[in-house]
Amino acid sequence: MTDDKKNTRSTTAASAKKAASSSTAAARATAGTAKESAQEAKKSTVSTAQSVGDTTQRVSRAAVAGLQTGQQVVAANTAKAVEVAGTAWTVIKHRKAAAAAAAAGVAGVAGAAFAIGRSTAKPQMGPLTRLARGRI
Repeated sequence: MTDDKKNTRSTTAASAKKAASSSTAAARATAGTAKESAQEAKKSTVSTAQSVGDTTQRVSRAAVAGLQTGQQVVAANTAKAVEVAGTAWTVIKHRKAAAAAAAAGVAGVAGAAFAIGRSTAKPQMGPLTRLARGRI
């Protein structure tokens, strides 16, 4: 081989080496960038998953609080209904006594009205007539 051919081959080999090394460097840079992007994507995915988990926990806590509030309302309304039913049952149980007391009250008011009306309807009597009880 001649020197020109050797020089040409060595120049070609050198330029191929340079091209290969620049391609390798570019590939390494691209790989590094891709690795960083993958790590950032992983961090982003982890933080998104944590956010979803936190949101799910908040929603479940709100649902539990709502259920507890509903249970308290139902319990309070049940207690009120039991009180009303107890009062109604007491009235029904003692209805005869309540009716007798009402009748006695009406009779007392009527008797008092009659007595007052009767005394005012009598004609005036003098002292002698009162002593003789109206016989003179």
